[in-house]
Amino acid sequence: MTDITKPPEAAPSLASALLNTSHLPLLLFNGDLRVVSVTPSFKTAFGHARGAVLGRSLKEIGEGEWDIPQLRLLLENALLGGPALGDYETDLVRPGVEPRRLIVNVQTIVYDDIHNARILLSINDVTNARRIEQLNVDLLLEKDRLLNERGILLQEMQHRVANSLQIIASVLLLKARTVTSEETRLHLRDAHDRVMSVAAVQNLLQSSLGSVEIGPYLTKLCASLATSMIAESRPLAIAVRADMVTVSSHEAVSLGLIVTELVINALKHAFPDNRAGKVEVVYGAGSPGWSLTVSDNGNGRDKAKTTTRGGLGTVIVDSLAKQLGAVVIISDEAPGTRVRLESHSAHTG
Repeated sequence: MTDITKPPEAAPSLASALLNTSHLPLLLFNGDLRVVSVTPSFKTAFGHARGAVLGRSLKEIGEGEWDIPQLRLLLENALLGGPALGDYETDLVRPGVEPRRLIVNVQTIVYDDIHNARILLSINDVTNARRIEQLNVDLLLEKDRLLNERGILLQEMQHRVANSLQIIASVLLLKARTVTSEETRLHLRDAHDRVMSVAAVQNLLQSSLGSVEIGPYLTKLCASLATSMIAESRPLAIAVRADMVTVSSHEAVSLGLIVTELVINALKHAFPDNRAGKVEVVYGAGSPGWSLTVSDNGNGRDKAKTTTRGGLGTVIVDSLAKQLGAVVIISDEAPGTRVRLESHSAHTG
């Protein structure tokens, strides 16, 4: 409640002068809840001339659209000196006109006695603001719906791709069993292994639509390779160590295929005659680069082949490393072999 200590005869003119300076639509009511002053902005906002508003009650303004029960209660509460109720949001509905969303506020202004009480009604048209808010909500809901549909379609596509790879791998294995040429059989088995490696990577990435945490990803991938490649009687193990780093799903595919190719190659060639051994996969993050190392403690590279051009596996690893902006460094260990990929640029994940 605001107390303006001015002589009674000066009060109406003071109130009118104050109202005329407001950019908000304002109505000033007397003790009979009839308009005694109105701002020019009220006409601008709602199209009611000053003469069509002065001396009228709410229900007599316009076509009765201002006869809102809650608004009358706010005015009566203010007239009776009730507690301040703050802002109230309501709709102004006129026939043939789009509804307007309003925030109204009612305050009591008292001069020297209750007979000179004045009730000030301020009106803030938030129709456009609410429309924009609703549009944003609708857009967010539509975005969520589209993302959900995209996720479902992507998972369905990945599922079908994985099934297709399994079928292709099975066909290659069947062909390998039926051919008589040992060289052809080896090529078909190599093709089978590579298709299975792609399928393994595909299965692990089915639930990843964005970034992939590299440590758990490589651990699961190597566990899958161990299950499919290492018989229970073979004394071999695969260990994985990785820094806590996330990469994009695209980069994860390339890294997964590289690791799969190198691990399968080590398991197939580094430990002849059922000898024991270990393959270790290490991923390290630098600033800003990264490195990936696959090493084994097997019998090492065939010295007769190190000076010749590499096979298909080498071509695949080199090509994938180039996509990742990395160089491949192969070194002989004591014992075993180490293949290391190094990049001086950060991942995009």
